[in-house]
Amino acid sequence: MIWDMARAPTTLDSFNAVAEPRRRQVLGLLSEGELPVNEIVDSLGWNQPQVSKHLGVLLEVGLVKVRHAGRQRFYSLDAAPLKEIHDWTATFEHFWQHQLDRIKERAESKQALARSRGNVPPGGLSAS
Repeated sequence: MIWDMARAPTTLDSFNAVAEPRRRQVLGLLSEGELPVNEIVDSLGWNQPQVSKHLGVLLEVGLVKVRHAGRQRFYSLDAAPLKEIHDWTATFEHFWQHQLDRIKERAESKQALARSRGNVPPGGLSAS
């Protein structure tokens, strides 16, 4: 039975760690700079044990570093392991780049048609 299978650990690598949306929120926050754990708690509005759990996973896979200053712990992002994720997702860029090109072409066609009809409001077309 499927429900008898053990859950895969989320701490094997950075791919598994960032699969959790809340950990991505923590990483986004830390991308702005080093923060003490209490500021992370306040910024995210989560309880301290929840923040510590996610920081522990991110620490284990090397996506964050911790610095101790007295009784406080300061966490910072270590983005180097994210390079592997970036490189892997870049192999799929042509899929969404094609879509972006089509959107651009459609917007330019719409703008050209509006200009030919004299319907262009000041500032160009809206994004609707």
